[in-house]
Amino acid sequence: MGAGTEPAEAQCDSLEGRIYLDYNATTPLAPEVSQAVWDAMCQAWGNPSSSHPAGNKAKELIGSARQSLANMLGGCPEDIIFTSGGTEANNMVIHTACRHFHDSQRGTGNSQGIPHIVTSSVEHDSIRLLLEQLGKEGLAEATFVPVSPRSGQAEVDDVLAAIQPNTCLVSLMLANNETGVIMPVAELSQRVCALNRRRAAQGLPRILVHTDAAQMIGKGRVDVQELGVDYLTIVGHKFHGPRIGALYIRSPGTATPLHPMLFGGGQERSFRPGTENTPMIAGLGQAAELVNKNWEAYEAHMRDVRDYLEATLEASFGKQRIRFNSHFKGSKRLCNTCNFSILGPGLQGCRAPVARSTCSSRKRFSGQL
Repeated sequence: MGAGTEPAEAQCDSLEGRIYLDYNATTPLAPEVSQAVWDAMCQAWGNPSSSHPAGNKAKELIGSARQSLANMLGGCPEDIIFTSGGTEANNMVIHTACRHFHDSQRGTGNSQGIPHIVTSSVEHDSIRLLLEQLGKEGLAEATFVPVSPRSGQAEVDDVLAAIQPNTCLVSLMLANNETGVIMPVAELSQRVCALNRRRAAQGLPRILVHTDAAQMIGKGRVDVQELGVDYLTIVGHKFHGPRIGALYIRSPGTATPLHPMLFGGGQERSFRPGTENTPMIAGLGQAAELVNKNWEAYEAHMRDVRDYLEATLEASFGKQRIRFNSHFKGSKRLCNTCNFSILGPGLQGCRAPVARSTCSSRKRFSGQL
């Protein structure tokens, strides 16, 4: 279950008396975001590639949004590429890593076969299904590292143990949407960086590091300098923005490779061509502005609501009948996410109203709300 930052009254009114608890799946648009989208539709309708005033206005708006996202993440505006959403951003990273692996092997006389990617067993389907498909086609190998039952995390030592000579990418989500557990991405980046220095001396390919930050942005601090990643996925509709995304790349095309999946008019420096969706980009920029200004207040409020809920559940059902599946000693978790089970005979969980923090409505109810 994922709670949000909207006042309870607004949440109830929009759902005819029901309280919306599925914020990890999607969030309603902030009023400021809706206004930014509308203003862009009415006032910045020009093609951003055109040199006349209408086009320039759209171009300026896109540049401003790019800067807002960079400010939110502690990066540079040149490091932000707009995408249709998180799925495209994740696919672009994996496509790039495989392409870079093959490029790095050409002319070396030291072929390592096909690329190998390490990820966790709890990633979004846009990671898992793509890797499974590449495996079926014989284009890549993948290792899915299970999360530890002790910490709820994909442990750094376990991820590093899965690395092979042909490994080209490690992808680990920043926070899990079901448990809320925050993954040790910064430590992983540091360890991979040290490993890459040894691999370079051995003539082995560089391992790139990617994190899908969809669940973390808007609920806690996200700083790309602290994380040390090469790529970071941004999903607007997880933090009161529109259904559009972006990809952070550390100095794309120079320090960090990035290869397009599409070819066209050269937009986004040809990394992601196609006429830009100015209204959605404007909304994403506004959502980033709100996060940048308010994330500490958002985090404190959501943590208070989550802790109140958990205390009330424990008081209502008793410590023996309630189990909090997100409580792992030593592991941090998202401020808004509560994953629990109610234990005992005779419970008809399938008849109870369920709110789950999931990105897919096709998942079967497993007894966890």
